[in-house]
Amino acid sequence: MADGAAGKIAPGSAVPAAGACRFAAVTWLVTGGAGYIGAHVVSAMAQAGEGVVVLDDLSSGRANRLDGAVPLTVGSVLDADLLSRLLRERGVTGVVHIAAKKQVAESVAHPLDYYRENVTGLQTVLESAVAAEVQHFVFSSSAAVYGAPDVAEVTEQTEPAPVSPYGETKLVGEWLVRSVAAAHPIRHVSLRYFNVAGAARPELADLGVFNLVPMVFERITTGKAPVIFGDDYDTPDGTCIRDYIHVADIASAHLAAARYLRAAGGGNLVVNVGRGEGVSVRQMIDTILEIAGRRDLRPQVIGRRPGDPARVVARADCIRAALGWSARHDLRSMIESAWEGWRRMNPDAGCL
Repeated sequence: MADGAAGKIAPGSAVPAAGACRFAAVTWLVTGGAGYIGAHVVSAMAQAGEGVVVLDDLSSGRANRLDGAVPLTVGSVLDADLLSRLLRERGVTGVVHIAAKKQVAESVAHPLDYYRENVTGLQTVLESAVAAEVQHFVFSSSAAVYGAPDVAEVTEQTEPAPVSPYGETKLVGEWLVRSVAAAHPIRHVSLRYFNVAGAARPELADLGVFNLVPMVFERITTGKAPVIFGDDYDTPDGTCIRDYIHVADIASAHLAAARYLRAAGGGNLVVNVGRGEGVSVRQMIDTILEIAGRRDLRPQVIGRRPGDPARVVARADCIRAALGWSARHDLRSMIESAWEGWRRMNPDAGCL
């Protein structure tokens, strides 16, 4: 289903999985499951045999990312009546909550929107989950909760100090999940994941132009120089350093968390999801230009964006010990898969 068609789906309506029985048993509700990350999580869980149903308002998600594999209900996480009905009718016993607004700079300009969607939305999901006696909850958090940590590697014991409203909403979200789980029989895992890139399949590629990799793709496919937001940070080359992780690894981490919660005694964890390898923005762009065959383009440096810390790199020992999970993909495979997806999904982009 194309985006234009997806936009015509009435809010609150259900799009059943191809060939699926209307009353098939479903275990996991994935909110935001038609988004870039959400669709990867849904695909990984469905392929692993987990029962999945999706709720997405399609504000940034695409119905065709699901490809008829799972039932989709179009609606908002702020709609308590819709959530209650969906949880009850589908027999949901676990929630993977991914739906959220996630742009740091935008959150600085529009904090009320971010608190409404990310905090009030989460509260509404949790209220419905408690009423429906949902037992398991996976919360997609973010490394943004750490802010600008003055450490080489961030551990789960690093003091959270978010520097943007986005990061604040994720930290408040973790507190809210923890508090609800302490008062009700819900076990939870919060996943603090770092900078996501890549695509498991071309049709699942990130087509937004808010994260570094697709931002560079958009520039170079129109012959423009990629942009670096500030080169005066306290780092070896002056540009921000991040821990980049393949979206397929993010998806497998959600699956590992879901299975951990279903095992006897599993739950109540907050863990980093990263590779533990720092890559500067300039290094990342240089690698993208090499893979795309555009070494002739020189990055353009402009002013810093608000809310960007100098260095945030994960230490991922806890998730390895608790869930038996570790990242499998390297930086090059992230960029190559993302580039293939971008070109496949943007056939009319100008070019090479």
